[in-house]
Amino acid sequence: MLFGLALMAVPLLAAILTAVLQIRDLSDTGQKIVIQGVTGARASQALFGQIASLERTARLHEVLKDPKLLDAYRTQDERLSSTREQLHTLATGDARVTLEELGQLQESIRASVMSNSAADPSASFAQLSELVERVAQQSNAQVDAEVAALRERTLKARQQLLWLAALLLPLAIVAVFVLTVGVGRPLRQLDRAISELGQGSFTNPIEVAGPHDLERLGGQLEWLRQRLLDLAHERNRFLRHMSHELKTPLANIREGTELLMDGAVGELDSNQREVAAILRENGIKLQRMIENLLSFSAWQTSSVGLEATEFRLRPLVKQVLENQQLTLLSQRVRLDVRVEDLTLIADRGKIRLILENLVSNAVKYSPKGGTIHLQARAAGPQLVLDVADSGPGIPPEDREHVFEAFYTGRAARATAVKGTGIGLSVVLEFVAAHGGSVQIIDGQFPGAHFRITMPLRAGSGDRPRVEPKAHAHAA
Repeated sequence: MLFGLALMAVPLLAAILTAVLQIRDLSDTGQKIVIQGVTGARASQALFGQIASLERTARLHEVLKDPKLLDAYRTQDERLSSTREQLHTLATGDARVTLEELGQLQESIRASVMSNSAADPSASFAQLSELVERVAQQSNAQVDAEVAALRERTLKARQQLLWLAALLLPLAIVAVFVLTVGVGRPLRQLDRAISELGQGSFTNPIEVAGPHDLERLGGQLEWLRQRLLDLAHERNRFLRHMSHELKTPLANIREGTELLMDGAVGELDSNQREVAAILRENGIKLQRMIENLLSFSAWQTSSVGLEATEFRLRPLVKQVLENQQLTLLSQRVRLDVRVEDLTLIADRGKIRLILENLVSNAVKYSPKGGTIHLQARAAGPQLVLDVADSGPGIPPEDREHVFEAFYTGRAARATAVKGTGIGLSVVLEFVAAHGGSVQIIDGQFPGAHFRITMPLRAGSGDRPRVEPKAHAHAA
């Protein structure tokens, strides 16, 4: 980053310094020309006045022959010499030659006046005035030439600055490109890596190529990813182990319950049959919870894919509702089932778990005497599945999290309704695996309303990447 900034700053500073020096030089030259022009004009005007005074004094002395007038003439002549010397220091070329001629003529006139010559000095003073006029013209020409030279230098400096700016533009572009490639790309890599870690995706290694500090930060993120991945594997191993340990005694309990229900140890009276039915129903619930844990664990470790087969939806829905029959009766919950006779190509086991989790969720939150709505229809090549209840619904603050694993909403924590918090997470994972989406719909039914949209024909394959916030949303 420092190299990139230096690469952009050094040429810019050089251009600014060059411009400052050129502007200062032009300013000094312009100021010198102005001072020289003003001083030259004032000196030329002073020469005219001093020559007139000198001529008047010479004429008076010629008439009056007063020695004091000679003293006055001498003083005025010295003043004229001083002004001429001042102009001589400013003049160049022809103007300086003319001033030398003026000096010679001045000495000639002075000698004539001091010697009381009878010659008329008028012609000499007229010639002296002509020389001063010529000096003024030559000084003006000199100023004009210097102004023209200054203008030419200004144009040249402007062209140089334009060329310098044209040269700095590609250098700035190169510097921005170097900075973008050297710093921007590793920063984007870090941003993508942090986003993946935040979404719970630990499968992609974190590789950052760029400055040493950013590479070291990328290495720390890779260490964090490995640590989180190890923790996720340990958690999933624990879930698998506990689930498998629970399935064996549960299978024995269910088998014994089925034997009791079938009268293998004798006919049961109505009370005994009711107790056996309660055991059977809760055994099914426990089995579904264990299957959810196993499915969630396997899906998180990317160890399963879709096993697509062709099957009819209605018999599967009927089977799921029969497994919930005892709970529905005890809760006195009515069913509003409107399922079209559709044939799907999908993973039957995962579709069954989707239906069981949604129906079980609806039963848990429906009040006694409530209604559960289950509808399925085809919309072009898509299956639209709606499951809704007449419970309290899902608060807005919970909707962003209800599909997260092990999350239980405020309604569940505030009531006696308990669960593992992975049912809806499994629903979202399995729907996304089929290329579908889950929505929370408002307004059509009083309680929670989940709508699943997925293809009627899903291909088999590996687990796709799932991003819950992109697939689960309110509508």
